[in-house]
Amino acid sequence: MATSVTAIPPAPSAEAREHFAAGFGFETDCWDTHEALEKGADFVLLDVRSPALFAKGHIPGAINLPHGKIVRSKMTDWPDETIFVTYCAGPHCNGAARGALRLAELGRPVKIMAGGITGWLDEGFHLVSDEAE
Repeated sequence: MATSVTAIPPAPSAEAREHFAAGFGFETDCWDTHEALEKGADFVLLDVRSPALFAKGHIPGAINLPHGKIVRSKMTDWPDETIFVTYCAGPHCNGAARGALRLAELGRPVKIMAGGITGWLDEGFHLVSDEAE
Protein backbone atom coordinates (compact mmCIF):
# COMPACT_ATOMS: atom_id res chain seq x y z
CA MET A 1 0.00 0.00 0.00
CA ALA A 2 1.40 3.36 -1.02
CA THR A 3 1.73 6.21 1.44
CA SER A 4 1.21 9.86 0.62
CA VAL A 5 4.97 10.01 0.01
CA THR A 6 5.10 7.16 -2.51
CA ALA A 7 1.63 7.39 -4.11
CA ILE A 8 3.23 9.57 -6.76
CA PRO A 9 6.48 7.84 -7.68
CA PRO A 10 9.74 9.78 -7.73
CA ALA A 11 10.85 11.20 -11.05
CA PRO A 12 13.31 9.12 -13.03
CA SER A 13 16.87 9.72 -11.84
CA ALA A 14 17.91 11.60 -15.00
CA GLU A 15 14.99 14.02 -14.62
CA ALA A 16 15.66 14.41 -10.89
CA ARG A 17 19.31 15.18 -11.62
CA GLU A 18 18.38 17.89 -14.12
CA HIS A 19 15.83 19.39 -11.75
CA PHE A 20 18.11 19.52 -8.71
CA ALA A 21 21.17 20.62 -10.68
CA ALA A 22 19.21 23.50 -12.20
CA GLY A 23 18.30 24.74 -8.72
CA PHE A 24 21.92 25.69 -8.01
CA GLY A 25 21.74 28.22 -10.82
CA PHE A 26 19.00 29.99 -8.90
CA GLU A 27 20.10 29.79 -5.30
CA THR A 28 22.97 29.40 -2.91
CA ASP A 29 22.92 28.68 0.79
CA CYS A 30 24.02 30.51 3.91
CA TRP A 31 27.13 28.40 4.43
CA ASP A 32 28.46 28.97 0.92
CA THR A 33 27.63 32.68 1.14
CA HIS A 34 29.44 32.98 4.47
CA GLU A 35 32.49 31.15 3.13
CA ALA A 36 32.59 33.36 0.02
CA LEU A 37 32.31 36.53 2.10
CA GLU A 38 35.19 35.35 4.27
CA LYS A 39 37.36 34.80 1.17
CA GLY A 40 36.34 38.05 -0.54
CA ALA A 41 33.04 37.79 -2.32
CA ASP A 42 32.80 37.93 -6.11
CA PHE A 43 29.18 39.07 -5.85
CA VAL A 44 27.11 41.80 -4.24
CA LEU A 45 24.98 40.67 -1.31
CA LEU A 46 21.69 42.55 -1.20
CA ASP A 47 19.50 42.67 1.88
CA VAL A 48 16.13 43.44 0.33
CA ARG A 49 14.30 44.11 3.61
CA SER A 50 13.32 47.54 4.89
CA PRO A 51 15.97 50.00 6.09
CA ALA A 52 14.59 49.68 9.64
CA LEU A 53 15.05 45.89 9.70
CA PHE A 54 18.46 46.21 8.05
CA ALA A 55 19.55 48.66 10.77
CA LYS A 56 18.48 46.22 13.51
CA GLY A 57 20.66 43.45 12.12
CA HIS A 58 22.06 42.28 8.79
CA ILE A 59 24.75 40.07 7.32
CA PRO A 60 28.18 41.72 7.43
CA GLY A 61 29.03 43.17 4.03
CA ALA A 62 25.44 43.30 2.81
CA ILE A 63 24.01 46.35 1.09
CA ASN A 64 20.45 47.38 1.85
CA LEU A 65 18.30 47.77 -1.24
CA PRO A 66 14.64 46.96 -0.57
CA HIS A 67 13.16 44.87 -3.37
CA GLY A 68 10.70 47.60 -4.29
CA LYS A 69 13.59 50.01 -4.90
CA ILE A 70 15.48 47.75 -7.31
CA VAL A 71 15.19 49.83 -10.47
CA ARG A 72 17.52 50.43 -13.40
CA SER A 73 18.73 53.82 -12.11
CA LYS A 74 19.87 52.27 -8.80
CA MET A 75 21.86 49.56 -10.57
CA THR A 76 24.21 51.88 -12.47
CA ASP A 77 26.78 51.66 -9.64
CA TRP A 78 27.61 48.11 -10.72
CA PRO A 79 28.84 46.71 -14.05
CA ASP A 80 26.23 44.72 -15.99
CA GLU A 81 28.01 41.41 -15.29
CA THR A 82 27.93 41.88 -11.49
CA ILE A 83 26.36 38.89 -9.77
CA PHE A 84 23.85 39.67 -7.04
CA VAL A 85 22.71 37.46 -4.18
CA THR A 86 19.48 38.54 -2.49
CA TYR A 87 18.20 37.63 0.94
CA CYS A 88 15.30 38.58 3.18
CA ALA A 89 14.00 37.51 6.59
CA GLY A 90 13.82 33.80 5.88
CA PRO A 91 11.80 30.96 4.38
CA HIS A 92 8.55 32.61 5.46
CA CYS A 93 9.39 35.71 3.36
CA ASN A 94 9.34 36.08 -0.42
CA GLY A 95 11.29 39.34 -0.53
CA ALA A 96 14.44 37.64 -1.81
CA ALA A 97 12.47 36.17 -4.71
CA ARG A 98 10.85 39.54 -5.41
CA GLY A 99 14.27 41.20 -5.47
CA ALA A 100 15.73 38.44 -7.65
CA LEU A 101 12.85 38.79 -10.09
CA ARG A 102 13.38 42.54 -10.37
CA LEU A 103 17.11 42.02 -10.98
CA ALA A 104 16.43 39.34 -13.59
CA GLU A 105 13.95 41.65 -15.32
CA LEU A 106 16.76 44.21 -15.51
CA GLY A 107 19.01 41.60 -17.14
CA ARG A 108 21.20 41.17 -14.05
CA PRO A 109 22.66 37.81 -12.96
CA VAL A 110 21.16 36.87 -9.62
CA LYS A 111 20.76 34.11 -7.07
CA ILE A 112 18.80 33.89 -3.83
CA MET A 113 20.44 32.98 -0.53
CA ALA A 114 18.12 30.24 0.71
CA GLY A 115 17.09 30.61 4.34
CA GLY A 116 17.67 34.36 4.63
CA ILE A 117 18.36 35.79 8.08
CA THR A 118 16.72 32.77 9.73
CA GLY A 119 19.03 30.34 7.95
CA TRP A 120 22.06 32.55 8.61
CA LEU A 121 21.38 32.54 12.35
CA ASP A 122 20.55 28.81 12.33
CA GLU A 123 24.05 28.17 10.94
CA GLY A 124 25.52 30.04 13.92
CA PHE A 125 26.66 33.08 11.94
CA HIS A 126 26.33 36.57 13.38
CA LEU A 127 24.59 39.71 12.27
CA VAL A 128 25.77 43.28 12.62
CA SER A 129 23.68 46.35 13.27
CA ASP A 130 24.30 49.87 12.04
CA GLU A 131 25.47 50.80 15.51
CA ALA A 132 28.05 47.99 15.51
CA GLU A 133 29.58 48.73 12.09
